[in-house]
Amino acid sequence: MHHFDRINGALHAEGVPLEALADAVGTPAYVYSTATLTRHYGLLADAVAAHPAALGPALIAFAVKANSNLSVLATLARLGCGADTVSEGEIRRALKAGVPANRIVFSGVGKTDAELAFAIEAGVRQINVESAIELDRLIEISSSLKQRATASRAIATPEIAIRVNPAVGAGGHAKITTGGATDKFGVPADEAHALYARASLSPHVTPVGLACHIGSQITTLEPLEVAFRALRTMTLELRAVGLTVSRLDLGGGLGVPYHGQSDLPSIEAYVAMAARVLDGLDVEAAFEPGRLLAANAGVLLSRVIQVNERGDGRRFLVLDAGMNDLMRPALYDAFHDLVPVRPREGEPRLYDLVGPICESTDVFARDRLLPPMQAGDLVAFMGAGAYGAVLASEYNSRPLVPEVLVDGDRWAVVRTRPSYEDMLDREPTADWL
Repeated sequence: MHHFDRINGALHAEGVPLEALADAVGTPAYVYSTATLTRHYGLLADAVAAHPAALGPALIAFAVKANSNLSVLATLARLGCGADTVSEGEIRRALKAGVPANRIVFSGVGKTDAELAFAIEAGVRQINVESAIELDRLIEISSSLKQRATASRAIATPEIAIRVNPAVGAGGHAKITTGGATDKFGVPADEAHALYARASLSPHVTPVGLACHIGSQITTLEPLEVAFRALRTMTLELRAVGLTVSRLDLGGGLGVPYHGQSDLPSIEAYVAMAARVLDGLDVEAAFEPGRLLAANAGVLLSRVIQVNERGDGRRFLVLDAGMNDLMRPALYDAFHDLVPVRPREGEPRLYDLVGPICESTDVFARDRLLPPMQAGDLVAFMGAGAYGAVLASEYNSRPLVPEVLVDGDRWAVVRTRPSYEDMLDREPTADWL
């Protein structure tokens, strides 16, 4: 579901014509829909609220890595959404956007000492520990901070969850699978028990639960249920030896219909499955959606530079957006539907969709059937609201793509496109040159 529809033949973001945005902001540009973000969060929040006994006062924490734009985060924060973060920078973004610290989860396999100290001092809800050595470092940092604390600046003992790797890998591509036995994330299940028990002996951390996240763009519920049941089993085993487990962090990963599929699990079915698995445990659940909330809330607006036709019949639609603006197709063969903003009449033709980057990987798709296209036509990559702008770069010295947030008939530029002067001024020349 999204709010990018045609009005009088032209594609709009809610009540704003994409043609008007292209004229005002230029292309390429990301455009986000407030109504879509609101709708998707509301569907998940309602589904969670329907199972209070099984899920408790559950936390929905948006995966900031999917879309870290401050206005997107602020939109979700005002709805009550928390934040799932994987760096100090993401924690800072969440706080600036209005997410309370007690609704921020800090995950990640390579947290630095400085990041862990920042998270403790900020008072985040929970730090997800991903290895024995990280636990040791966290205990040492927490102890050191407490020793330096003053009466006016107390340091709370950080609450932690042990991130379990349940050896259940799933996702739309090998590069977005995070719960397999060979993936770098989390603690193997057979080691997690001892690690949890060791954490419970320290006065400098408070273990409160278990966490897992097995992958992204998961299109069936079966692997998720296997992972959740593994957490349930571990919870009962830990409690059997007298340890307290009050939270289960279920991660994210539920897929979205990039290809227009109608057979994907619904949000309601996903949450109901989680509630069924957790029923009777008396825990607080956490859900950490990223693309589920943001993917269909954004498009990448681009303009056709030219159409290159070869003698063999191959036709290249050369766009002003490149793989530096939308990395997903080059990074892991991701699919994005491409639609003309104002389609021309005529027999559809096959096009290879390519960008201007000097790389053979700068290809969005091969043999896409589209209406006749000409230089200057506007197109939109659909489902680009997650893992789009956050992965953008200035490769080939191309300015970062701007971002626009639409709310009904109003819109605002929420990240500007830097000028070439801005880009050059960021790099001081060595004083001997």
